[in-house]
Amino acid sequence: MNTSKTAFISIIGKANVGKSSILNRLLGQKIAIVSSKPQTTRTRIMGVLTTDDNIQLVFTDTPGYHKPRTKLGEKMVKAVSDSLDGVDACLLVVEPEGALTEAETSLIEKMKKGKHPAVLAINKIDTVRDKERLMGRIAELSALYDFKAVVPVSAQDGNGLNILLSELKDLSFESEHFFPDDTLTDQPERVLAGEIIREKMLRLLDKEIPHGTAVSIEKMHERDNGILDVEALIYCERESHKGIIIGKNGAMLKKISTYARQDMEKFFDCKINLKCWVKVKEGWRNREGLIHNFGLD
Repeated sequence: MNTSKTAFISIIGKANVGKSSILNRLLGQKIAIVSSKPQTTRTRIMGVLTTDDNIQLVFTDTPGYHKPRTKLGEKMVKAVSDSLDGVDACLLVVEPEGALTEAETSLIEKMKKGKHPAVLAINKIDTVRDKERLMGRIAELSALYDFKAVVPVSAQDGNGLNILLSELKDLSFESEHFFPDDTLTDQPERVLAGEIIREKMLRLLDKEIPHGTAVSIEKMHERDNGILDVEALIYCERESHKGIIIGKNGAMLKKISTYARQDMEKFFDCKINLKCWVKVKEGWRNREGLIHNFGLD
């Protein structure tokens, strides 16, 4: 039998670069919500991958590093900084083109300070026509940090993910596994259910409204016949937002609930009876008590 190995790896990068999509691809299962809107991930989400060769990689998917405008934003940025403490390595995710942002250069400085072994993933290579420009990007970033490896990938189509996984496995060291080998995530079922609902709002609602929402799972109870009853409260910041989330004759809330129920049934592998309500909590993103109650600190 192969000697057991482990590595704790923090996935970092600016907002909307594809960190959660890469994590989901590596795990072969969706545990982190994905959206085209920035700052989708709010807390640190741990994903665990145990491979056939007895290597356990424990990933921490962090919120996108950004300049905070609310107390919630401050906590999200703190979650990124905290995630660099106590990990064995980092996976920095960047886009293939464009100038590096202040957030990205700041992350590289934090990595230098912590002297973290790191792999660089250049995501979204499916959007690059001129591969010569990709080579320039690799040279540019390699000059900024001594990465163990630089891997161009596409979380969209899976290109390069096997190479990336191989490089990440090389960061592991001999150790007993910290989680049972069938563990996928440390997230409680209620948190996962709430995140699935929030993802649907991010996809179906426009502009800033989804960022002013939080989901609280009030009830999660399995019946004798195996059906799982889930009751959720969607909190928003304004009465006008409540009307938009509910929609005309409840059409939008019904659509959100239907798509969320379908995803929950796939993830939990059972029939789901989902009921959602909407409630206004003005300015909750700047209220410490409410941020704590929603489990976002």
